[in-house]
Amino acid sequence: MLSLAAAARQVLETAAPAAKIKIARKVGRDWRAGRLHWQFDVVMPDRPVRGDRPELLPPNRMPRRGKGGTAANRVALLHAIAHIEYVAIDLAFDMVGRFGSLFPRTFADDWIRVGAEEAMHFALVDRRLHQLGSHYGAMPAHDGLWDAAGQTAHDPVARLAIVPMVLEARGLDVTPQMIERFEAVGDEVSAAILRRILRDEIKHVAAGVHWFEQASAAGGDSASAAWQALVETHFRGGLKPPFNDSARAAAGLTTEYYEAVAQAHACRPEKFPSSREGQISRRTA
Repeated sequence: MLSLAAAARQVLETAAPAAKIKIARKVGRDWRAGRLHWQFDVVMPDRPVRGDRPELLPPNRMPRRGKGGTAANRVALLHAIAHIEYVAIDLAFDMVGRFGSLFPRTFADDWIRVGAEEAMHFALVDRRLHQLGSHYGAMPAHDGLWDAAGQTAHDPVARLAIVPMVLEARGLDVTPQMIERFEAVGDEVSAAILRRILRDEIKHVAAGVHWFEQASAAGGDSASAAWQALVETHFRGGLKPPFNDSARAAAGLTTEYYEAVAQAHACRPEKFPSSREGQISRRTA
């Protein structure tokens, strides 16, 4: 019987999108069915395997997208979303394989579920790209989301603080505006996909908050103060409004976490985009 860590590594070592989706879903089914050992006998790679497409560029070399509602701009936005969901699959399974031994089994339950849902999100967006005459890999992308994983590979609490509670939380902020843009041009299919993603991402952020607070309580620090210190240390972008306070609150990420940090970052220039805001909202459709 395969170990959970070995199964997680298989996801990270699979580059082809269709194959990655298939294996992510299989790992989810196998874990729920008891076909994987709760064992961590395999180390995670420093970086997931990537294919030739999309071409990965530095953030400052990414082509700018227009702000209109043309078909080309909508496709470019969907491609950026697809890339985020593709990387999010790896982030979830790396969380399991790298840090699962430090937490109860329910930690693995949560992050395997997140990984399977990210795979479903990717499949929905990629299918929409095909319907619009494109596909994932047709445009360049950047790997800023995975860079955050590298910054926190040594510390599970830092990983929880940055990936779900900063990067995924930013998705809660920007997705409603993207939904409105698609609705404004009559693209209800794309809007419906993003509404589904938004509902699931609230749960993903909630999982991050839950496990972060569990780990912070074990360390004896208040959760919000501990989070703020980790953001100052590990996050190179700024936390900038507007915030979707209601969606964040639904995930347990209350304003006591992020308001003070956002104010502290307000006067600092952002060197490069390293969040969902950097990948999406700076180059809107």
